[in-house]
Amino acid sequence: MSSDDFARRLQAAIVRHVGAPGTLYDLQRLTGGANRTTWSFDAEIGAARRPFILQLATEIVDPVAHLTAHLNSHELARLMIAAGKAGVPAPRVYGTLEPSDGLGEGYFAERVAGETLGPRIVRDERYAAARAVMAAQCGRILAAIHRVELTDLGFLMSVDPAGQVAAHRQVVDHFGYRLPALEWGLRWAEENIPRSSRRTLVHGDFRTGNLIVGDEGIRSVLDWELAQIGDPMQDLGWLCVKTWRFGGAGAVGGFGSREDLFAAYERASGTAVEPAHVRFWEAWGNIQWAIDCLRLGTRGIEERGIERSAIGRRIEEPLWDLLNLIEGRE
Repeated sequence: MSSDDFARRLQAAIVRHVGAPGTLYDLQRLTGGANRTTWSFDAEIGAARRPFILQLATEIVDPVAHLTAHLNSHELARLMIAAGKAGVPAPRVYGTLEPSDGLGEGYFAERVAGETLGPRIVRDERYAAARAVMAAQCGRILAAIHRVELTDLGFLMSVDPAGQVAAHRQVVDHFGYRLPALEWGLRWAEENIPRSSRRTLVHGDFRTGNLIVGDEGIRSVLDWELAQIGDPMQDLGWLCVKTWRFGGAGAVGGFGSREDLFAAYERASGTAVEPAHVRFWEAWGNIQWAIDCLRLGTRGIEERGIERSAIGRRIEEPLWDLLNLIEGRE
């Protein structure tokens, strides 16, 4: 599809789903994620010019996709709408694409100004004041996510901790990749699975890099594709995984302390946080990220893509972090 044809179809879709005249300004493709392509633009709606994001699904072949949670565009839109109603700072969704739009599978959402690049968030002086409050903000936001009503979210995969570990072992078995540290990590996880009866919405990828940050702190939460029903402490542990600190000093996302995160979560949720429970999920997060490196790296080789192949080469980093964490070293 030519760029002119794409723009014409996009404007027609904006008119159909949001409003006329839909005149486009500053249309540009942003850096693509692993599974989606993102476009940024302004559109004239009525007499006002408004900022938009268009996310389009990228066609991929993943032979183990059925083993772990992943949402399509319509499910993502429904989930973000539900999250917004529950007070979560998720992007406002304006509509989902239909086949007649001729653009593929995707949705429109508001474009929220701010920074998403982890190294900038944890290092730039501009965000020093934001870093001082972000761990507590994360606690409050996660408490709101875990309160989202599940009644209308029947499309979400429900996975308990044991199921989570078993599914990822199946992924490793599928690829037949035998790395001693990874095998040890999976065995450790199987032997240390927490007993938890609490089940809530879990964002699944709540971390630095998926948060839009301004001078005052967190403005919006992105990338809900891995959402599921499960143990809410999974989100707290994932946020603490060393990979997502981007060189920052704080154990929480590179910007804050576990104490601030836990205290804010407890105040907002009314639920006590057991640090050892979260520590399991932090350790598991390293194992999961290593397996994700395996999945993405394999795709990179098959697609002859440098970016995903480079991610695959990082598989040993989270495993090293796992061993240090288990031994009590940060």
